Amino acid sequence: MYRQILLPTLKKHEYMILPESVGWYNTAADHDVHREAGALDNFSIHFVLTGTGFMEMDGKKYTLKKGDAFLYFPQQEQRYYSSHDDPWNVRWVHFYGRTLHAFLSEIGFGRYTLWRLPNIAKLERTHEQLLQEAEENSFLQLTQLSTLTYAFLSTFIHIAIPRESKTKQELDLRIQSLLPRMQEKAPDPFDLEYWANETGVSTYYFCRLFKRVTQMTPMAFITLCRLQLSKQLLLEEKHLTIKEIAALAGYANPSYFNKLFLENEGMTPTKYRQMYF
Repeated sequence: MYRQILLPTLKKHEYMILPESVGWYNTAADHDVHREAGALDNFSIHFVLTGTGFMEMDGKKYTLKKGDAFLYFPQQEQRYYSSHDDPWNVRWVHFYGRTLHAFLSEIGFGRYTLWRLPNIAKLERTHEQLLQEAEENSFLQLTQLSTLTYAFLSTFIHIAIPRESKTKQELDLRIQSLLPRMQEKAPDPFDLEYWANETGVSTYYFCRLFKRVTQMTPMAFITLCRLQLSKQLLLEEKHLTIKEIAALAGYANPSYFNKLFLENEGMTPTKYRQMYF
């Protein structure tokens, strides 16, 4: 089964991201692509649902199975193809946008081409929504088309991890699994050694892993969790004073809490509360 929609490339538009083409090739034994460097001026993401495919890069050949994906930047040489014996089931999007190169590079997605998708079903759902929109309306509803393309890219960014060694993948997943607990315990005194032990690595390596997975330091994550809790308390617990809320969020010093809140939210906790009451 072959489903693909090709769309015009808009040179002038107001959107952060738009698709150039969207497709789904199921059991595509003849899917074989080789583009020289500089041949294509857009980004592309392909991800494998079933079957086997191959991708060649820097003189090496990589086997791709379910949950594998690759992300190409504009102008990159591209070489990928399906297995004839076990044809792949692959979904893909080619997309473009003026700010995407800086955005994706800044969050680390320019460092790798091959990725793993632990939750491939979530990406498949967002891709199907985008493909259906393109099939039904082509480029006649650009706002919806852009929104769905951004949803697809955001989902990919959220779930994708570099396809390196198995050990590194397992450590990345271990960090991700810790995040809900770290958020829950954010008001408690932060103990870096405790969380490193939970991951099974040194404190130094834990900080490196955490930055790779979340794009922030452990303490920056804890700060955001504490501020999120404080904002909720400010609106839901009107009887609590700012000092009491600071303490519940993990800050014994209300002055420091006020300073952090102002730096992150652009206003004091009191002003934030007054906006809603």
